[in-house]
Amino acid sequence: MEFNISTKGFNDIINLTDQVEVIVAKSKIKNGLVLVFVPHQTCAVSVLEYESGLIKDLKEALEKIAPQQADYQHNQKWGDGNGYAHIRASFLKPDLTVPLENGKLVLGTWQQIILIDFDNQPRQRRIVIKITEGQ
Repeated sequence: MEFNISTKGFNDIINLTDQVEVIVAKSKIKNGLVLVFVPHQTCAVSVLEYESGLIKDLKEALEKIAPQQADYQHNQKWGDGNGYAHIRASFLKPDLTVPLENGKLVLGTWQQIILIDFDNQPRQRRIVIKITEGQ
């Protein structure tokens, strides 16, 4: 199963938890693993306490790790100005696996599934969800 979302780029952080829970409920699988995957090179998925202070902190940390205005070889080769987005995405991952127990995602009290779009422009992003049944 999958769904699409529109992003603003520039470290747009979007809470995906509700959409993933809807897909899990429709699957009727009670126990197993839920894979969340984004087939895009300039975004990632992770878990985060989805609150404004932590969202701001994460964006500031990412700017320190891979500054948008730094000189990237990728920008020189392709001229698209999103070298920083590729670097940031490489530190995080395009996938996340969450256990499923009794039809519910096994997340910590404050954990939310998020997508971070690092690119330098708005995008349509595809989120692929695969649920495997297990014990």
